[in-house]
Amino acid sequence: MRLALVALALLATIAACRQDEAPAEAIEETAEQLIEPSAKPTPLASGRFAPHDDCSTINGAAAFRARFADAVRRRDAGALSALAAADIKLDFGGGTGVAELQQRLADPRQDLWAELEAILPLGCAANEQGGVTIPWIADQDLGRRDPFSSMLVLGESVPVLTAPAPDAQRVGEVSWDLVQIRAPEPGATFQQIVLPNDRTGFIASDKLRSPMDYRLTASSRNGKWSITSLVSGD
Repeated sequence: MRLALVALALLATIAACRQDEAPAEAIEETAEQLIEPSAKPTPLASGRFAPHDDCSTINGAAAFRARFADAVRRRDAGALSALAAADIKLDFGGGTGVAELQQRLADPRQDLWAELEAILPLGCAANEQGGVTIPWIADQDLGRRDPFSSMLVLGESVPVLTAPAPDAQRVGEVSWDLVQIRAPEPGATFQQIVLPNDRTGFIASDKLRSPMDYRLTASSRNGKWSITSLVSGD
């Protein structure tokens, strides 16, 4: 209930900022006033890998996330660049820097804005470096699960079907857990997955996300929170 009230308050602040063209600092102040650090992160849904909100346990992290979310929703490259560290890491091949980030944001082929928007509701993890990782699952121990062939099911009670069709018979359901992909089909509406009992089924592709997909890390440097990496893959 508290998270819902916080979210509503932040949305109201964002709307007010847009109407008055006030600076994003107003959002930061609202977040700091409403979210006090707590000892335990709050799960945002039910399921083994349901996202948690660890940002509320770290001073300054909730305010940073609010400013990040506002920049993404407004597609404001300037505001997002202001949140990025000068040496932000963008891939594992040497891509770095704010200028490179701006080029990627402007490239419609990458659709980086959509990727950033997709991670907003997926929680926030406190990482070992004292910063945060978004989405939450990107900083979790997956056990023996292969992160390259596993997919996170996005949602509670997501149906598993006997065939790749929305009206197919339901054989089970999965809530915020990892499933194994039997044979990935890029662009397909459904993916065939393997259940823990070795039975197979189909889940809608838009309900699946790779743990190796885009993830963001941020930390506080000299009192200012900045995005230090924004990468996908390995």
